Amino acid sequence: MVIVFVLMGLLALAAVAGLYWYVWRRLVRDTTSGPGLARRAGTVVFVAGPVLMIAAVTAERAGAPFRLQQALAWPGFLWMALSIYLLLGVVAGEVVRPLLRRVMERRAAPSAAVPQPAPVRNPAPVPHTAPVPHTAPVPRTEPVPRTEPVPTGAAAPEEPSPAEPSRPVTTPSRRLFVSRAVGGAAAAVALGTVGYGTYGVLRGPRVKRVTVPLAKLPRSAHGYRIAVVSDIHLGPTLGRDFCQRVVDTINSTQPDLIAVVGDLVDGSVKDLGPAAAPLARLRARHGSYFVTGNHEYYSGAAQWVREVRELGLHPLENARTEMAGFDLAGVNDVAGESEGHGPDFGRALGDRDTARAVVLLAHQPVQIHDAVKHGVDLQLSGHTHGGQLWPGNYIAELANPTVAGLERYGDTQLYVSRGAGAWGPPTRVGAPSDITVVELASPQA
Repeated sequence: MVIVFVLMGLLALAAVAGLYWYVWRRLVRDTTSGPGLARRAGTVVFVAGPVLMIAAVTAERAGAPFRLQQALAWPGFLWMALSIYLLLGVVAGEVVRPLLRRVMERRAAPSAAVPQPAPVRNPAPVPHTAPVPHTAPVPRTEPVPRTEPVPTGAAAPEEPSPAEPSRPVTTPSRRLFVSRAVGGAAAAVALGTVGYGTYGVLRGPRVKRVTVPLAKLPRSAHGYRIAVVSDIHLGPTLGRDFCQRVVDTINSTQPDLIAVVGDLVDGSVKDLGPAAAPLARLRARHGSYFVTGNHEYYSGAAQWVREVRELGLHPLENARTEMAGFDLAGVNDVAGESEGHGPDFGRALGDRDTARAVVLLAHQPVQIHDAVKHGVDLQLSGHTHGGQLWPGNYIAELANPTVAGLERYGDTQLYVSRGAGAWGPPTRVGAPSDITVVELASPQA
């Protein structure tokens, strides 16, 4: 089994290395006329980028000193995002490249036919002349050229030299020009995409509002507002200022209840406790509640449960509480199974009054199938980031029943938030971050 794992790892590494070589070839080798400073600089970038990326991921997972994590995270994770869009740009350029080359060849091609003078349709008549009598040809004598004497000591006159051919102007070849044009466009688009996507994350999540009707919800609870926030991912790149921005955005919605549905952090309480401190300022009429995500179990879930409790949040570890008009339940993330603290739906939902609506907090959308079995009315989840980096949403669809938004599974509804932050690259493309205000609606209202 170990041998198979090692072989799979080597194959994956070889595939990644092959893709980097392909991008390097198109963006560096094909755009430079020969070994020189430009090619050496480009090669250094394509070697240092992957090294920093691997070092950033390794440092975070290995719990390296936090300062080192921060130093590696920005260049390493941004390169991760940039390399994705450089690859996509180069692949798209393969379609443009032959078209551009063909256009240039047509413009530069010389005319195939030499122009001939137009024929004269009606030539003028030749005047008639009398015939010349035949006479014997008179021999002609050629004049002998005179030569001037050359004075003693004078230089002989130079013979006229043939015209020298004009030197060709040094310009990039057509192939080199096309490679530079396509490669430059791919690099510019990739840089612009990553730059704008990073700005979108650092700016903070936007508020999204969704109305969800629940058949069992009493009229007294109609219009109840739950602020759902997931996947904040405080860590080496997103710190205290980002957390404060999220808190301010949530508080501005004036919710009745706040639900933090996992993946709050990427790191230990020791390193990220100060970054999470603004969570103590969350304000809602009926309090704030928290369930673990898979990244909490990479970061010391038990310590973080204690920490959020001290910050004023109420952890729901396979537990349930009664709210005005419905039950609120929460289950641990499936990643907790490795530590013996996985989800327990029976404990969270057993022995309840099934006539009451129940809203379940569960980090991963895949937990919807257990929720359906236990008669949950609404499950609130995150985890997917909406794909985070397009076309990652297509990959996320393979592993999750719902990637983002509201969908129904039998009598159970599932809402999946795209999340407030970002894992790895602090960048989102095609999946804007959000904080969702879910407004519950009663059919009796």
